Amino acid sequence: MRSGAKAAVIGGVFTAMVGAAGYGVYGLTSGDAGGDGGTTTTAAGPEVKTGPPSAEEIREASEGFLTAWAAGEPEKAAEFTDDSTAAAAALTGYRDDAAVEKVTLRSGAATGAEVPFGVTAQVVHGKERATVSYDSSLTVTRDKTTGKALVRWEPSVVHPELGEGDTLVTGESKAPPIKALDRDGEELTKEDHPQLAGVLASLRERYGDKAGGKPGVELAVQREKGDEQPDKTLKVLAEGVPGELRTTIDAGLQSAAEKAVANRSKAAAVAVKPSTGEILAIANSPADGFNVALRGSLAPGSTMKVVTSAMLLEKGLASPSKEHPCPKYSSYGGWKFQNLDKFEIKGGTFAQSFAASCNTAFISQAQELSGDDLGKTARDLFGIGLDWQTGVVTFDGAVPTMKDAPMAASLIGQGGVRMNPLTMASVSATVKSGVFRQPVLVPVSVDNRTIAKAPRTMSAGTADALRGLMRLTATSGTAAEAMAGLGGDIGGKTGSAEVDGQKKPNGWFTAYRNDVAAAAVVPAAGHGGKTAGPIVAEILRAGG
Repeated sequence: MRSGAKAAVIGGVFTAMVGAAGYGVYGLTSGDAGGDGGTTTTAAGPEVKTGPPSAEEIREASEGFLTAWAAGEPEKAAEFTDDSTAAAAALTGYRDDAAVEKVTLRSGAATGAEVPFGVTAQVVHGKERATVSYDSSLTVTRDKTTGKALVRWEPSVVHPELGEGDTLVTGESKAPPIKALDRDGEELTKEDHPQLAGVLASLRERYGDKAGGKPGVELAVQREKGDEQPDKTLKVLAEGVPGELRTTIDAGLQSAAEKAVANRSKAAAVAVKPSTGEILAIANSPADGFNVALRGSLAPGSTMKVVTSAMLLEKGLASPSKEHPCPKYSSYGGWKFQNLDKFEIKGGTFAQSFAASCNTAFISQAQELSGDDLGKTARDLFGIGLDWQTGVVTFDGAVPTMKDAPMAASLIGQGGVRMNPLTMASVSATVKSGVFRQPVLVPVSVDNRTIAKAPRTMSAGTADALRGLMRLTATSGTAAEAMAGLGGDIGGKTGSAEVDGQKKPNGWFTAYRNDVAAAAVVPAAGHGGKTAGPIVAEILRAGG
Protein backbone atom coordinates (compact mmCIF):
# COMPACT_ATOMS: atom_id res chain seq x y z
CA MET A 1 0.00 0.00 0.00
CA ARG A 2 1.19 3.50 -0.80
CA SER A 3 0.18 6.58 1.16
CA GLY A 4 0.14 10.19 0.01
CA ALA A 5 -1.52 9.35 -3.32
CA LYS A 6 -3.29 12.07 -5.29
CA ALA A 7 -6.86 11.87 -6.51
CA ALA A 8 -7.77 13.30 -9.90
CA VAL A 9 -11.10 13.87 -11.67
CA ILE A 10 -11.16 12.53 -15.20
CA GLY A 11 -14.39 12.88 -17.13
CA GLY A 12 -16.47 12.86 -13.96
CA VAL A 13 -14.86 9.67 -12.65
CA PHE A 14 -12.76 9.78 -9.47
CA THR A 15 -9.50 7.90 -9.82
CA ALA A 16 -6.72 7.73 -7.26
CA MET A 17 -3.40 8.19 -9.03
CA VAL A 18 -1.23 5.85 -7.04
CA GLY A 19 1.03 3.79 -9.25
CA ALA A 20 1.53 0.07 -9.53
CA ALA A 21 1.16 -0.88 -5.88
CA GLY A 22 -1.34 1.76 -4.78
CA TYR A 23 -5.05 2.18 -4.31
CA GLY A 24 -7.64 3.23 -6.87
CA VAL A 25 -11.32 4.16 -6.68
CA TYR A 26 -13.51 4.15 -9.76
CA GLY A 27 -17.07 4.79 -10.81
CA LEU A 28 -18.30 6.76 -7.80
CA THR A 29 -21.85 7.83 -8.55
CA SER A 30 -24.51 9.65 -6.58
CA GLY A 31 -28.13 8.65 -6.19
CA ASP A 32 -31.27 10.77 -6.16
CA ALA A 33 -32.17 10.00 -2.56
CA GLY A 34 -31.72 12.29 0.43
CA GLY A 35 -33.51 15.23 1.95
CA ASP A 36 -32.96 18.93 2.38
CA GLY A 37 -31.67 19.50 5.87
CA GLY A 38 -32.76 22.46 7.92
CA THR A 39 -30.65 24.57 10.24
CA THR A 40 -30.63 25.47 13.90
CA THR A 41 -28.81 28.23 15.72
CA THR A 42 -26.68 27.27 18.70
CA ALA A 43 -26.22 29.41 21.78
CA ALA A 44 -22.87 30.53 20.38
CA GLY A 45 -24.53 31.75 17.23
CA PRO A 46 -23.37 29.57 14.27
CA GLU A 47 -26.05 27.67 12.42
CA VAL A 48 -25.97 23.87 12.55
CA LYS A 49 -27.69 21.85 9.86
CA THR A 50 -30.36 19.39 10.94
CA GLY A 51 -32.50 16.75 9.28
CA PRO A 52 -31.44 13.96 6.90
CA PRO A 53 -28.45 14.58 4.60
CA SER A 54 -29.24 15.80 1.10
CA ALA A 55 -28.32 13.82 -2.01
CA GLU A 56 -25.39 16.17 -2.60
CA GLU A 57 -24.15 15.74 0.98
CA ILE A 58 -24.43 11.97 0.67
CA ARG A 59 -22.40 12.10 -2.54
CA GLU A 60 -19.71 14.33 -1.07
CA ALA A 61 -19.30 12.34 2.15
CA SER A 62 -19.20 8.94 0.44
CA GLU A 63 -16.89 10.12 -2.34
CA GLY A 64 -14.54 11.74 0.13
CA PHE A 65 -14.38 8.63 2.30
CA LEU A 66 -13.98 6.11 -0.52
CA THR A 67 -11.45 8.20 -2.45
CA ALA A 68 -9.22 8.64 0.62
CA TRP A 69 -9.53 4.96 1.49
CA ALA A 70 -8.55 3.96 -2.04
CA ALA A 71 -5.64 6.39 -1.98
CA GLY A 72 -4.17 4.68 1.08
CA GLU A 73 -4.89 7.58 3.43
CA PRO A 74 -6.73 6.05 6.39
CA GLU A 75 -6.54 9.15 8.60
CA LYS A 76 -8.00 11.33 5.87
CA ALA A 77 -10.74 8.79 5.14
CA ALA A 78 -11.54 8.63 8.83
CA GLU A 79 -12.24 12.38 8.88
CA PHE A 80 -15.30 11.66 6.75
CA THR A 81 -16.74 9.36 9.47
CA ASP A 82 -18.47 9.93 12.79
CA ASP A 83 -15.80 7.90 14.65
CA SER A 84 -12.44 8.94 13.23
CA THR A 85 -10.39 7.01 15.80
CA ALA A 86 -12.04 3.64 15.16
CA ALA A 87 -12.20 4.20 11.39
CA ALA A 88 -8.50 5.15 11.13
CA ALA A 89 -7.49 2.09 13.14
CA ALA A 90 -9.61 -0.26 11.01
CA LEU A 91 -8.44 1.17 7.69
CA THR A 92 -4.82 1.12 8.83
CA GLY A 93 -5.29 -2.50 9.84
CA TYR A 94 -6.77 -3.21 6.43
CA ARG A 95 -3.51 -2.04 4.92
CA ASP A 96 -1.07 -3.49 7.44
CA ASP A 97 -2.70 -6.51 9.09
CA ALA A 98 -4.71 -7.70 6.10
CA ALA A 99 -1.72 -6.96 3.80
CA VAL A 100 -3.81 -5.26 1.13
CA GLU A 101 -1.47 -3.62 -1.38
CA LYS A 102 -4.09 -2.29 -3.76
CA VAL A 103 -7.82 -1.75 -3.52
CA THR A 104 -10.37 -0.69 -6.10
CA LEU A 105 -13.72 0.66 -4.90
CA ARG A 106 -16.73 1.05 -7.19
CA SER A 107 -19.81 2.68 -5.76
CA GLY A 108 -23.38 2.27 -6.89
CA ALA A 109 -26.42 4.53 -6.72
CA ALA A 110 -27.45 5.58 -3.24
CA THR A 111 -30.70 4.30 -1.77
CA GLY A 112 -31.66 6.92 0.74
CA ALA A 113 -28.57 7.52 2.83
CA GLU A 114 -27.06 4.10 2.03
CA VAL A 115 -24.36 3.84 -0.64
CA PRO A 116 -23.41 0.36 -1.86
CA PHE A 117 -19.94 -0.27 -3.22
CA GLY A 118 -17.87 -3.11 -4.57
CA VAL A 119 -14.36 -3.90 -3.39
CA THR A 120 -11.51 -5.60 -5.25
CA ALA A 121 -8.42 -5.99 -3.10
CA GLN A 122 -4.98 -7.30 -3.95
CA VAL A 123 -3.62 -9.21 -0.95
CA VAL A 124 0.12 -9.94 -0.77
CA HIS A 125 2.00 -11.98 1.83
CA GLY A 126 5.61 -12.81 0.97
CA LYS A 127 5.55 -14.63 -2.34
CA GLU A 128 1.84 -15.34 -2.07
CA ARG A 129 -0.79 -13.04 -3.57
CA ALA A 130 -4.50 -13.22 -4.31
CA THR A 131 -7.40 -11.07 -5.47
CA VAL A 132 -10.40 -10.76 -3.18
CA SER A 133 -13.71 -9.24 -4.31
CA TYR A 134 -16.78 -8.50 -2.21
CA ASP A 135 -19.65 -6.05 -1.77
CA SER A 136 -20.19 -3.67 1.11
CA SER A 137 -22.09 -0.48 1.87
CA LEU A 138 -21.95 2.66 3.96
CA THR A 139 -24.57 4.98 5.39
CA VAL A 140 -24.29 8.75 5.59
CA THR A 141 -25.72 10.39 8.68
CA ARG A 142 -25.76 13.91 10.10
CA ASP A 143 -23.64 14.68 13.12
CA LYS A 144 -25.88 16.25 15.75
CA THR A 145 -23.14 18.48 17.14
CA THR A 146 -21.53 19.83 13.99
CA GLY A 147 -24.34 19.28 11.51
CA LYS A 148 -21.86 17.73 9.05
CA ALA A 149 -22.85 14.81 6.85
CA LEU A 150 -20.56 11.91 7.80
CA VAL A 151 -20.22 8.21 7.12
CA ARG A 152 -21.65 6.28 10.06
CA TRP A 153 -18.74 4.14 11.18
CA GLU A 154 -19.26 0.40 11.48
CA PRO A 155 -16.63 -2.36 11.10
CA SER A 156 -18.81 -3.92 8.38
CA VAL A 157 -18.02 -0.97 6.13
CA VAL A 158 -14.54 -2.42 5.65
CA HIS A 159 -15.88 -5.96 5.20
CA PRO A 160 -19.42 -7.30 5.82
CA GLU A 161 -18.03 -10.17 7.96
CA LEU A 162 -16.47 -7.80 10.49
CA GLY A 163 -18.19 -7.24 13.82
CA GLU A 164 -17.22 -5.06 16.74
CA GLY A 165 -13.67 -5.91 17.83
CA ASP A 166 -12.99 -8.25 14.88
CA THR A 167 -9.96 -7.79 12.63
CA LEU A 168 -8.91 -8.79 9.13
CA VAL A 169 -5.56 -10.58 9.12
CA THR A 170 -3.43 -12.13 6.40
CA GLY A 171 -0.74 -14.58 7.38
CA GLU A 172 -0.06 -18.11 8.44
CA SER A 173 -3.32 -19.55 9.72
CA LYS A 174 -3.69 -19.85 13.49
CA ALA A 175 -4.51 -23.51 13.09
CA PRO A 176 -3.66 -25.96 10.31
CA PRO A 177 -6.59 -27.20 8.26
CA ILE A 178 -8.19 -30.46 9.29
CA LYS A 179 -9.75 -33.32 7.45
CA ALA A 180 -12.64 -34.18 9.75
CA LEU A 181 -13.73 -37.81 9.59
CA ASP A 182 -16.89 -39.46 10.78
CA ARG A 183 -16.86 -42.46 13.08
CA ASP A 184 -16.24 -44.81 10.11
CA GLY A 185 -13.53 -42.73 8.43
CA GLU A 186 -15.72 -40.92 5.90
CA GLU A 187 -14.68 -37.30 5.34
CA LEU A 188 -17.09 -34.64 6.59
CA THR A 189 -17.05 -31.47 4.47
CA LYS A 190 -19.11 -28.31 4.63
CA GLU A 191 -20.05 -28.90 1.00
CA ASP A 192 -21.63 -32.27 1.78
CA HIS A 193 -22.88 -31.20 5.21
CA PRO A 194 -23.50 -27.43 5.19
CA GLN A 195 -25.15 -27.61 8.61
CA LEU A 196 -21.80 -28.74 10.04
CA ALA A 197 -19.85 -25.77 8.63
CA GLY A 198 -19.66 -23.91 11.93
CA VAL A 199 -18.82 -27.06 13.86
CA LEU A 200 -16.03 -27.95 11.43
CA ALA A 201 -14.59 -24.45 11.78
CA SER A 202 -14.64 -24.79 15.56
CA LEU A 203 -12.96 -28.19 15.36
CA ARG A 204 -10.19 -26.78 13.21
CA GLU A 205 -9.65 -23.91 15.63
CA ARG A 206 -9.43 -26.23 18.62
CA TYR A 207 -7.73 -29.30 17.16
CA GLY A 208 -5.84 -28.10 14.08
CA ASP A 209 -2.53 -28.07 15.93
CA LYS A 210 -3.20 -31.51 17.40
CA ALA A 211 -4.16 -33.28 14.18
CA GLY A 212 -0.69 -33.24 12.58
CA GLY A 213 -1.28 -30.76 9.75
CA LYS A 214 0.69 -27.74 8.56
CA PRO A 215 -0.84 -24.23 8.42
CA GLY A 216 -1.42 -22.40 5.16
CA VAL A 217 -1.51 -18.68 4.36
CA GLU A 218 -4.93 -17.04 4.39
CA LEU A 219 -6.93 -13.87 4.74
CA ALA A 220 -9.25 -14.37 7.69
CA VAL A 221 -11.57 -12.64 10.10
CA GLN A 222 -10.23 -13.00 13.62
CA ARG A 223 -13.14 -12.82 16.06
CA GLU A 224 -12.87 -10.87 19.28
CA LYS A 225 -15.19 -13.43 20.89
CA GLY A 226 -13.52 -16.55 19.56
CA ASP A 227 -15.12 -18.74 22.19
CA GLU A 228 -18.56 -17.82 20.85
CA GLN A 229 -17.87 -17.73 17.13
CA PRO A 230 -14.91 -19.27 15.27
CA ASP A 231 -12.58 -17.26 13.04
CA LYS A 232 -13.55 -17.29 9.38
CA THR A 233 -11.28 -17.85 6.41
CA LEU A 234 -12.09 -15.47 3.53
CA LYS A 235 -9.35 -16.37 1.05
CA VAL A 236 -6.65 -19.02 0.97
CA LEU A 237 -3.41 -17.72 -0.51
CA ALA A 238 -1.48 -20.95 0.02
CA GLU A 239 -2.97 -24.28 0.96
CA GLY A 240 -1.85 -25.90 4.17
CA VAL A 241 -1.54 -29.62 4.77
CA PRO A 242 -4.59 -30.91 6.65
CA GLY A 243 -4.31 -33.26 9.57
CA GLU A 244 -6.95 -35.92 10.20
CA LEU A 245 -9.41 -35.63 13.07
CA ARG A 246 -11.79 -38.46 13.85
CA THR A 247 -15.18 -37.44 15.24
CA THR A 248 -18.13 -39.40 16.60
CA ILE A 249 -20.51 -38.21 13.86
CA ASP A 250 -22.29 -40.81 11.75
CA ALA A 251 -22.32 -39.37 8.21
CA GLY A 252 -25.46 -41.23 7.21
CA LEU A 253 -27.38 -40.18 10.30
CA GLN A 254 -26.04 -36.64 9.91
CA SER A 255 -27.52 -36.48 6.41
CA ALA A 256 -30.83 -37.80 7.72
CA ALA A 257 -30.89 -35.20 10.50
CA GLU A 258 -30.08 -32.38 8.08
CA LYS A 259 -32.88 -33.52 5.80
CA ALA A 260 -35.28 -33.80 8.73
CA VAL A 261 -34.88 -30.16 9.78
CA ALA A 262 -34.49 -28.71 6.28
CA ASN A 263 -38.23 -28.25 5.65
CA ARG A 264 -38.48 -25.91 8.65
CA SER A 265 -37.29 -22.30 8.51
CA LYS A 266 -36.06 -22.75 12.09
CA ALA A 267 -35.33 -26.07 13.74
CA ALA A 268 -32.52 -27.90 15.50
CA ALA A 269 -31.82 -31.52 16.39
CA VAL A 270 -29.13 -33.73 17.95
CA ALA A 271 -28.67 -37.49 18.08
CA VAL A 272 -26.62 -39.26 20.77
CA LYS A 273 -25.57 -42.89 21.33
CA PRO A 274 -26.82 -43.85 24.83
CA SER A 275 -24.30 -46.63 25.38
CA THR A 276 -21.30 -44.33 24.86
CA GLY A 277 -22.48 -40.71 24.91
CA GLU A 278 -21.11 -40.17 21.39
CA ILE A 279 -22.80 -37.40 19.39
CA LEU A 280 -24.02 -38.93 16.14
CA ALA A 281 -25.64 -35.97 14.38
CA ILE A 282 -26.04 -32.19 14.74
CA ALA A 283 -28.57 -30.35 12.60
CA ASN A 284 -29.65 -26.72 12.41
CA SER A 285 -31.96 -24.81 10.11
CA PRO A 286 -30.96 -22.35 8.79
CA ALA A 287 -27.56 -23.91 8.21
CA ASP A 288 -25.73 -20.59 8.57
CA GLY A 289 -27.64 -19.44 11.64
CA PHE A 290 -26.91 -19.74 15.35
CA ASN A 291 -26.10 -23.27 16.51
CA VAL A 292 -29.27 -23.85 18.54
CA ALA A 293 -28.64 -27.61 18.57
CA LEU A 294 -25.51 -27.30 20.74
CA ARG A 295 -25.66 -23.80 22.17
CA GLY A 296 -29.32 -22.88 22.40
CA SER A 297 -30.75 -21.80 25.75
CA LEU A 298 -34.50 -22.34 25.65
CA ALA A 299 -37.24 -23.43 28.02
CA PRO A 300 -37.81 -27.13 27.20
CA GLY A 301 -41.46 -27.30 28.19
CA SER A 302 -42.88 -30.67 29.10
CA THR A 303 -39.83 -32.65 27.92
CA MET A 304 -38.43 -31.55 31.30
CA LYS A 305 -41.03 -33.77 32.94
CA VAL A 306 -38.63 -36.67 32.37
CA VAL A 307 -36.21 -35.08 34.85
CA THR A 308 -39.02 -33.96 37.17
CA SER A 309 -40.41 -37.50 37.19
CA ALA A 310 -37.03 -38.88 38.21
CA MET A 311 -37.08 -36.49 41.16
CA LEU A 312 -40.66 -37.39 42.18
CA LEU A 313 -39.98 -41.11 41.86
CA GLU A 314 -36.85 -40.91 44.02
CA LYS A 315 -38.67 -38.83 46.66
CA GLY A 316 -41.59 -41.23 46.78
CA LEU A 317 -43.98 -38.51 45.58
CA ALA A 318 -45.09 -40.51 42.55
CA SER A 319 -45.26 -44.11 41.34
CA PRO A 320 -46.27 -45.17 37.81
CA SER A 321 -49.14 -47.44 38.84
CA LYS A 322 -50.43 -45.42 41.77
CA GLU A 323 -53.29 -42.94 41.61
CA HIS A 324 -52.07 -39.40 41.05
CA PRO A 325 -54.08 -36.14 40.81
CA CYS A 326 -54.55 -34.54 37.39
CA PRO A 327 -57.17 -31.79 37.88
CA LYS A 328 -58.03 -29.10 35.33
CA TYR A 329 -56.24 -26.48 37.40
CA SER A 330 -53.58 -26.32 40.09
CA SER A 331 -52.38 -23.18 41.85
CA TYR A 332 -49.08 -22.46 43.55
CA GLY A 333 -47.29 -19.27 44.56
CA GLY A 334 -50.11 -17.10 43.30
CA TRP A 335 -50.15 -18.57 39.78
CA LYS A 336 -52.92 -20.72 38.36
CA PHE A 337 -51.70 -23.52 36.09
CA GLN A 338 -53.82 -25.58 33.70
CA ASN A 339 -53.55 -28.41 31.20
CA LEU A 340 -53.81 -28.15 27.44
CA ASP A 341 -57.48 -27.58 26.59
CA LYS A 342 -58.12 -27.76 30.35
CA PHE A 343 -58.37 -31.55 30.34
CA GLU A 344 -58.38 -33.61 33.53
CA ILE A 345 -57.91 -37.28 34.42
CA LYS A 346 -60.17 -38.45 37.20
CA GLY A 347 -58.82 -41.30 39.27
CA GLY A 348 -55.88 -41.78 36.92
CA THR A 349 -52.37 -43.02 37.65
CA PHE A 350 -49.10 -41.11 37.44
CA ALA A 351 -48.21 -43.10 34.30
CA GLN A 352 -51.41 -41.89 32.63
CA SER A 353 -50.66 -38.31 33.66
CA PHE A 354 -47.12 -38.54 32.25
CA ALA A 355 -48.30 -40.07 28.97
CA ALA A 356 -50.95 -37.37 28.57
CA SER A 357 -48.47 -34.65 29.66
CA CYS A 358 -50.66 -33.44 32.52
CA ASN A 359 -49.18 -30.21 33.88
CA THR A 360 -51.20 -30.15 37.07
CA ALA A 361 -50.00 -33.63 38.07
CA PHE A 362 -46.56 -32.08 38.53
CA ILE A 363 -47.58 -28.65 39.82
CA SER A 364 -49.60 -30.32 42.57
CA GLN A 365 -46.37 -31.66 44.06
CA ALA A 366 -44.66 -28.26 44.36
CA GLN A 367 -45.68 -27.87 47.99
CA GLU A 368 -43.63 -30.96 48.85
CA LEU A 369 -40.45 -29.61 47.26
CA SER A 370 -37.70 -27.11 48.00
CA GLY A 371 -36.33 -24.63 45.46
CA ASP A 372 -33.19 -26.59 44.64
CA ASP A 373 -34.61 -30.13 44.46
CA LEU A 374 -35.09 -30.16 40.69
CA GLY A 375 -31.66 -28.66 40.06
CA LYS A 376 -30.00 -31.30 42.22
CA THR A 377 -31.71 -34.12 40.33
CA ALA A 378 -30.83 -32.57 36.95
CA ARG A 379 -27.19 -32.23 37.97
CA ASP A 380 -26.68 -35.38 40.02
CA LEU A 381 -28.47 -37.86 37.76
CA PHE A 382 -28.46 -36.24 34.32
CA GLY A 383 -25.24 -34.20 34.40
CA ILE A 384 -27.04 -30.96 33.51
CA GLY A 385 -24.80 -27.91 33.95
CA LEU A 386 -21.59 -29.81 34.74
CA ASP A 387 -19.41 -28.01 32.14
CA TRP A 388 -19.38 -30.67 29.45
CA GLN A 389 -16.18 -31.05 27.43
CA THR A 390 -17.61 -32.29 24.13
CA GLY A 391 -14.81 -31.01 21.90
CA VAL A 392 -16.60 -27.80 20.89
CA VAL A 393 -18.34 -25.04 22.83
CA THR A 394 -21.76 -26.11 24.10
CA PHE A 395 -24.42 -24.88 26.51
CA ASP A 396 -24.99 -27.69 28.97
CA GLY A 397 -28.32 -26.71 30.46
CA ALA A 398 -29.40 -24.75 33.52
CA VAL A 399 -31.90 -25.52 36.28
CA PRO A 400 -31.55 -22.65 38.76
CA THR A 401 -32.80 -22.64 42.32
CA MET A 402 -36.19 -20.94 42.38
CA LYS A 403 -39.09 -20.42 44.72
CA ASP A 404 -42.82 -19.77 44.67
CA ALA A 405 -44.57 -19.83 41.27
CA PRO A 406 -41.37 -19.90 39.15
CA MET A 407 -40.27 -23.00 41.06
CA ALA A 408 -43.58 -24.69 40.22
CA ALA A 409 -43.24 -23.61 36.59
CA SER A 410 -39.78 -25.18 36.41
CA LEU A 411 -41.35 -28.58 37.11
CA ILE A 412 -42.96 -28.43 33.67
CA GLY A 413 -39.94 -26.95 31.89
CA GLN A 414 -40.77 -23.28 32.18
CA GLY A 415 -39.57 -20.73 34.76
CA GLY A 416 -35.78 -20.48 34.67
CA VAL A 417 -35.06 -23.91 33.14
CA ARG A 418 -32.99 -23.71 29.95
CA MET A 419 -32.05 -26.54 27.60
CA ASN A 420 -31.25 -27.34 23.96
CA PRO A 421 -31.50 -30.43 21.74
CA LEU A 422 -28.10 -31.67 22.93
CA THR A 423 -29.05 -31.66 26.60
CA MET A 424 -32.51 -33.10 25.97
CA ALA A 425 -31.10 -35.86 23.74
CA SER A 426 -28.73 -36.64 26.60
CA VAL A 427 -31.67 -36.83 29.02
CA SER A 428 -33.30 -39.52 26.87
CA ALA A 429 -29.95 -41.29 26.46
CA THR A 430 -29.51 -41.31 30.25
CA VAL A 431 -32.96 -42.86 30.73
CA LYS A 432 -32.28 -45.48 28.07
CA SER A 433 -28.93 -46.56 29.53
CA GLY A 434 -29.67 -45.76 33.16
CA VAL A 435 -26.34 -43.90 33.40
CA PHE A 436 -25.28 -40.36 32.45
CA ARG A 437 -22.51 -40.43 29.87
CA GLN A 438 -21.32 -36.97 28.93
CA PRO A 439 -21.89 -36.38 25.21
CA VAL A 440 -18.68 -36.12 23.17
CA LEU A 441 -18.02 -35.05 19.59
CA VAL A 442 -14.27 -35.68 19.62
CA PRO A 443 -12.94 -38.83 21.26
CA VAL A 444 -11.29 -38.12 24.63
CA SER A 445 -8.19 -39.97 23.42
CA VAL A 446 -7.38 -37.09 21.06
CA ASP A 447 -6.52 -34.64 23.85
CA ASN A 448 -7.02 -36.56 27.10
CA ARG A 449 -9.44 -33.94 28.39
CA THR A 450 -11.48 -34.57 31.51
CA ILE A 451 -15.17 -35.06 30.84
CA ALA A 452 -18.04 -34.49 33.25
CA LYS A 453 -19.17 -37.26 35.57
CA ALA A 454 -22.56 -37.25 37.32
CA PRO A 455 -22.26 -37.29 41.12
CA ARG A 456 -24.44 -40.37 41.33
CA THR A 457 -26.36 -42.89 39.23
CA MET A 458 -30.12 -43.23 39.39
CA SER A 459 -31.42 -46.38 40.98
CA ALA A 460 -32.36 -49.32 38.79
CA GLY A 461 -35.97 -48.91 39.94
CA THR A 462 -36.08 -45.27 38.88
CA ALA A 463 -34.50 -46.06 35.51
CA ASP A 464 -36.98 -48.89 34.87
CA ALA A 465 -39.90 -46.66 35.84
CA LEU A 466 -38.78 -43.83 33.55
CA ARG A 467 -38.34 -46.21 30.62
CA GLY A 468 -41.86 -47.52 31.25
CA LEU A 469 -43.28 -43.97 31.35
CA MET A 470 -41.53 -42.98 28.13
CA ARG A 471 -42.54 -46.19 26.38
CA LEU A 472 -46.20 -45.66 27.33
CA THR A 473 -45.98 -42.10 26.00
CA ALA A 474 -44.45 -43.33 22.73
CA THR A 475 -47.02 -46.06 22.19
CA SER A 476 -50.29 -44.58 23.45
CA GLY A 477 -49.59 -41.08 24.76
CA THR A 478 -48.77 -37.67 23.26
CA ALA A 479 -45.70 -39.04 21.40
CA ALA A 480 -47.54 -41.96 19.78
CA GLU A 481 -48.48 -40.21 16.53
CA ALA A 482 -44.88 -39.23 15.77
CA MET A 483 -43.42 -42.57 16.86
CA ALA A 484 -45.94 -44.69 14.95
CA GLY A 485 -44.27 -47.47 12.98
CA LEU A 486 -41.03 -47.43 14.94
CA GLY A 487 -40.23 -50.83 16.40
CA GLY A 488 -37.65 -51.91 18.92
CA ASP A 489 -37.06 -50.46 22.38
CA ILE A 490 -38.68 -47.02 22.18
CA GLY A 491 -39.60 -44.16 24.47
CA GLY A 492 -40.54 -40.54 23.98
CA LYS A 493 -41.80 -37.29 25.49
CA THR A 494 -43.38 -34.23 23.91
CA GLY A 495 -43.08 -30.63 25.00
CA SER A 496 -44.51 -27.20 24.20
CA ALA A 497 -42.83 -24.18 25.79
CA GLU A 498 -44.68 -20.89 25.98
CA VAL A 499 -42.59 -17.82 25.16
CA ASP A 500 -43.66 -14.24 25.82
CA GLY A 501 -44.50 -12.44 22.59
CA GLN A 502 -44.94 -15.62 20.53
CA LYS A 503 -48.33 -16.64 19.19
CA LYS A 504 -47.28 -20.30 19.14
CA PRO A 505 -45.11 -22.18 21.63
CA ASN A 506 -41.74 -23.74 20.84
CA GLY A 507 -42.30 -27.38 19.94
CA TRP A 508 -40.04 -29.97 21.64
CA PHE A 509 -39.61 -33.73 21.37
CA THR A 510 -37.11 -36.12 22.93
CA ALA A 511 -37.02 -39.88 22.40
CA TYR A 512 -34.89 -42.98 21.99
CA ARG A 513 -35.00 -46.10 19.89
CA ASN A 514 -32.58 -48.90 20.70
CA ASP A 515 -29.11 -47.31 20.92
CA VAL A 516 -29.99 -43.92 19.44
CA ALA A 517 -31.48 -41.01 21.39
CA ALA A 518 -32.51 -37.76 19.76
CA ALA A 519 -34.18 -34.46 20.55
CA ALA A 520 -35.41 -31.53 18.48
CA VAL A 521 -36.92 -28.09 18.91
CA VAL A 522 -38.96 -26.10 16.39
CA PRO A 523 -39.36 -22.50 17.59
CA ALA A 524 -42.75 -20.78 17.46
CA ALA A 525 -44.33 -23.74 15.69
CA GLY A 526 -46.87 -25.29 18.06
CA HIS A 527 -47.25 -28.61 19.85
CA GLY A 528 -44.06 -30.66 19.98
CA GLY A 529 -45.71 -33.90 18.94
CA LYS A 530 -46.67 -32.47 15.57
CA THR A 531 -43.66 -30.21 14.95
CA ALA A 532 -40.50 -31.58 16.54
CA GLY A 533 -41.84 -35.15 16.77
CA PRO A 534 -41.59 -35.99 13.05
CA ILE A 535 -38.00 -34.69 13.00
CA VAL A 536 -36.92 -36.95 15.85
CA ALA A 537 -38.83 -39.91 14.44
CA GLU A 538 -37.10 -39.50 11.06
CA ILE A 539 -33.70 -39.49 12.77
CA LEU A 540 -34.53 -42.55 14.87
CA ARG A 541 -35.84 -44.36 11.81
CA ALA A 542 -32.57 -43.67 9.98
CA GLY A 543 -30.64 -44.82 13.03
CA GLY A 544 -31.88 -48.38 12.56
